[in-house]
Amino acid sequence: MSTGNVSPGNDRDSLADLLAQLFAGPRDAQVSLAQLLDDMKGRAYPLLVIAFDAPNCIPSGIPWLSTITGVPIVFLVAQMLMGYDAPNLPAFIGEKSVERGRLQDLLERTRPWILRLERAIHPRLGGWTTGAAGVWLSLAMLANALILALPIPFDNFAPAWAVMFFALALLERDGLMALAGWMASLVTVLWTALLLLFYSEAAGLVPGFLRQITDAMFG
Repeated sequence: MSTGNVSPGNDRDSLADLLAQLFAGPRDAQVSLAQLLDDMKGRAYPLLVIAFDAPNCIPSGIPWLSTITGVPIVFLVAQMLMGYDAPNLPAFIGEKSVERGRLQDLLERTRPWILRLERAIHPRLGGWTTGAAGVWLSLAMLANALILALPIPFDNFAPAWAVMFFALALLERDGLMALAGWMASLVTVLWTALLLLFYSEAAGLVPGFLRQITDAMFG
C-alpha cells in the first residue's frame, strides 16, 4: 500500500457527500472493507479510531474494554504516522464485503446525524491540525491510545476523550477539537501521574498490613 501525508483528510468534501460517492453503484454489487477504506484515503483513520474509541467515552464498567479497543487504536495511529494512505488491515478483515445497497440504506438513515456533526465540527483554526502541528497531534493521540490500552484501573476516561477530540480534529481539520484534545491530554497526564503515585503508595503499605495481620493471627 502506498504511503503519504501523516495528516489525514486531504479531501475536504463533506463527509456525507464523500460516503455517498463511495457507496454509489448497483445495489447488489459487493464492495470490500479494504476497498472502502482505501478510497477514503486519510479520513479512514479518524473514522475507525472514533468507532473503536466511542465505547470508552461513556462509563460502562466493562472489564478490559479499554484494552480491547485501545490496542487497535494504537496500531491504526501507528500506521497513520508511518505514512500509509489507508489502514492496512489483516486480510480476513479487509476482504469482508457488503452489498452497496445496504451501505446506501445505512447512509440514508444516518445522514441527518452526519450533517449535524458537520455543523458542529468543521474546518477552522487549521494551523492546529496541519503540518508539524498535525504530526504532534498524531503523536499525542498515539500516547493517549497507549495509556488507554494499559490496564490501569480508573484511567481510561480522560485518554479516551483526548483520542476522540484528536480524531474529530483530523477528520474535519477542526483546530478547536485539537485544542480540546490537548486539554484532555493534560488532564490525562496529571490524572495518570496521580493514580500511579497512589498505587505506588498503596503497594508500599501492603507488606506492613500483611505483617500486622500475621502478628494478630499468630502472635
